[in-house]
Amino acid sequence: MNHFKTYMLLAGLTALFMGAGYLIGGPTGMLIALAFALALNAFSYWNADKIVLRTYGAQEVDESHPEPLIRNYVVDVVEMAQKAGLPRPRVTVIDNAQPNAFATGRDPAHAAVAATTGLLQLLTRDEIRGVMAHELAHVKNRDTLVMTVTATIAGAISALANFAFFFGGSRDEEGNGGGIGGMIGAIAIAILAPIAAMLVQMAISRAREYEADRIGAQIGGDPAALARALEKIEAYARGGYVNHDAERNPATAHMFIINPLAGKGADNLFSTHPATQNRVEALMRLGVGQGARRPAVPITASVVPPSNPGPWG
Repeated sequence: MNHFKTYMLLAGLTALFMGAGYLIGGPTGMLIALAFALALNAFSYWNADKIVLRTYGAQEVDESHPEPLIRNYVVDVVEMAQKAGLPRPRVTVIDNAQPNAFATGRDPAHAAVAATTGLLQLLTRDEIRGVMAHELAHVKNRDTLVMTVTATIAGAISALANFAFFFGGSRDEEGNGGGIGGMIGAIAIAILAPIAAMLVQMAISRAREYEADRIGAQIGGDPAALARALEKIEAYARGGYVNHDAERNPATAHMFIINPLAGKGADNLFSTHPATQNRVEALMRLGVGQGARRPAVPITASVVPPSNPGPWG
């Protein structure tokens, strides 16, 4: 089903590119857009994960790393991947103070997981395990192909919208819609293309996040730890830990376990993630693991940076 959704996504975005190309350059523009879209789709399939990891400066780590918390992070990811019946993923770290994480890769055999230094320093080990179990669930569910390809293509749609806005009126009035008509079409693309990209991201993200929470709770064995982690990550993201890389690349926001962009997460038309409180309540209803405790940092808390580097500092 995920592969079918991926093919439909690529087909829809290709059609969008062709329509934009026609508005900008007529039949010739449509053919150029088709060629560009086909090349982009092929490139995204094979390389989108590398692009995303490079965008965030992710560094691969293993069990020989000198930092104990990173060694434990790697050990836990490898152990949970084996438990989930997955090949060993590439394990990476992103130097960023905001606690967050994502998974990428076109299939489980080419998967990678990424955690920020903020995640490793600010969460307890069981909470980190819960987060990474969620990311491994995305790998197991084969969500990562759709999420990663969408991140790349959504960025390209934004670039196309900018191109349309600046060059849409360059055709002459005898060139099938130049002048005012071409400019109107270009403005329409400039407005509608980012909205289309946003709607695509929403469509692929919300249900997948709930399902990854459920499967992740099974892999990690502690839904309460994942629930606490989600609330803490939300609190830190809204409490001043800005992810500048994510702000510069908003098309990748749907890949993270919690929306890394500034603002309030909510179940509304303009959110790529379900409301964190809804996810927490769903996890608490799973009832796996007794004596679940509520998080020490509520979503609305004013977050103060810790005085030590982390739980193993």
